[in-house]
Amino acid sequence: MNRQFQEIRDQLREEQGSTTAEFAMVTLAAVAFAGLLISILSSGDVRGMLMGLITKALSL
Repeated sequence: MNRQFQEIRDQLREEQGSTTAEFAMVTLAAVAFAGLLISILSSGDVRGMLMGLITKALSL
């Protein structure tokens, strides 16, 4: 029984850094998506469209 526990513990140690790598990839993807949204929303056409929607919503 002790030998099986030791084998399982050794297998878990091999994958110890995978969670950190997955977290780093998700964080990188979120930053890239945020950058894309900022570049889209800061363009003149989109800004005008959003201001038109806000103005129309507030005038009701």
